[in-house]
Amino acid sequence: MSRPEESLPPDLYYNDAASRKYTTSSRIVSIQASMTHRALALLALPHPSLILDIGCGSGLSGSILSSPDTPSGPHTWVGLDISPSMLDVARSRDVDGDLFLADMGQGIPFRPGTFDAAISISALQWLCNADTSDTSVPARLARFFNGLYAALKRGGRAACQFYPKNAAQRTMISGAALRAGFGAGLLEDDPGSKNAKLYLVLTAGAASGDITDVVRGLDGVDVVSPRGRPAKGGMKRGEERKGSKRWILSKKEQMERKGKVVKPSSKYTGRKRGIQF
Repeated sequence: MSRPEESLPPDLYYNDAASRKYTTSSRIVSIQASMTHRALALLALPHPSLILDIGCGSGLSGSILSSPDTPSGPHTWVGLDISPSMLDVARSRDVDGDLFLADMGQGIPFRPGTFDAAISISALQWLCNADTSDTSVPARLARFFNGLYAALKRGGRAACQFYPKNAAQRTMISGAALRAGFGAGLLEDDPGSKNAKLYLVLTAGAASGDITDVVRGLDGVDVVSPRGRPAKGGMKRGEERKGSKRWILSKKEQMERKGKVVKPSSKYTGRKRGIQF
């Protein structure tokens, strides 16, 4: 069975008929509600907050966010979606959130520090959809995560449930979040089953601690990175500077293990040569 994002772009796939069918399916509504409650539990918001719903569709998750029965709620929310038909259904349902028609792959069109948190249910995999030959998936991911990082308040959190096609796509999406500066962790419910659900949990900045504080005590957590933006110069802690003596010796050892012939090292290895006149 083909994946929806491999058949048509989202704004065409979710036309009027598909949007109504999605919203009126009791099975889909139940699954969406379960994943939204799970995302809220991962956010662990202490009080009513302003939340961005990315790929909000017809407002199924938004209805839960604005419900007075929601823990620490009701929350105020803003919805973002690329499908006009989905947003039309949301308006017909008279949802409480403000709705915006936008492509998340072009960035998040809000002022820096606007939102306390963000959720996304079953949407991130659409960022990996290349509709035309000149569409750059890495560029779409970068614009999305950079925009989301800016739109969240420092210490803000995001919980994004998505369906990666394979391990490579899972790594590509989480890697793009790390490059944007997020602390990122992956949590999988019911791993290995047909009901498996994967959540990317993000923290923006260090105001409320790193990702381990968000998911501590939960089973199945794989912390991708507990740190935010890399240090200046792009070097990670413990990483050797390219061209240094230790870097050269390490490369030589790698080549020797591969059976290649390398020049012997000496006290002059890695030493900079003086300018010749």
